[in-house]
Amino acid sequence: MRFSVRKLSTRRRHPLAGFVVLMLALIVVGGGAYAVQTTALSPASAADDTTSSRELDAGRQLFLIGCASCHGVNAQGIGTKDDKNYGPTLIGVGAAAVDFQVGTGRMPMAQSGPQAPRKTPEYDAEEVRQLSAYIASLAPGPSIPSSEDTDYEAASTEDVREGGEFFRTNCTACHNSVGAGGALPDGRYAPKLDGVSAKHIYEAMLTGPQQMPVFGDSVITPEDKRNVIAYIKAVQDQPNYGGLAGGGLGPVVDGLFTWVVGIGVLVGFAIWIGAHGARVKKKR
Repeated sequence: MRFSVRKLSTRRRHPLAGFVVLMLALIVVGGGAYAVQTTALSPASAADDTTSSRELDAGRQLFLIGCASCHGVNAQGIGTKDDKNYGPTLIGVGAAAVDFQVGTGRMPMAQSGPQAPRKTPEYDAEEVRQLSAYIASLAPGPSIPSSEDTDYEAASTEDVREGGEFFRTNCTACHNSVGAGGALPDGRYAPKLDGVSAKHIYEAMLTGPQQMPVFGDSVITPEDKRNVIAYIKAVQDQPNYGGLAGGGLGPVVDGLFTWVVGIGVLVGFAIWIGAHGARVKKKR
């Protein structure tokens, strides 16, 4: 018995005994902490992963039903025999492009044409988010702007003035100085910006839908985009002190309106006078 105790005591005093005990203690403590943390966090993490996976699956199903006939089953696009795009590829366009096109009702198109008009959206907000998430998962692209990026109400008077300079320099050639829109070649047009949400205006600048150029963050910073939106909203809120504004399309439209109405009234009076004036009968 004395020999056994002495033998065990000798082994415990082995030079490596302290290292082994320390390693065992670290393993036990680390394993216990990991188990506690995993138990506490794994349900939420699993729920997030499940939600994300469900959102992508729902987006893909919506895409296959409403978009694949034009853009391809894998969003690779579909071409025609004369090398024209029947439906362009959506790989790399990002969530912002989908949110703009689908959120404004431009997609899906009711019929093929030179330009997709804005109309009542076919999908609700949740479905638009699901479609955007699915397309964004295919390849990197512009993301949907945050509420901070589109908070134009936080812009100061100086910010609005700078936004107006950017807008008049880059946008008035197509959209008019007050965002009233205008005609373009080949049956296309720059849509009016009245009633368009700040998020969709931002996404249009970010993605360049249809014939519109892309104004990435390297061209117009997010702050400048917000200032442009602030200018557009400020102009739309201004009253027409001069009376009838003619749609805000400029003096040509106002002059045409005056010409048509003014000259039309004078011609009408001339016709009425000629029809109801005194008639002189010729004596025989």
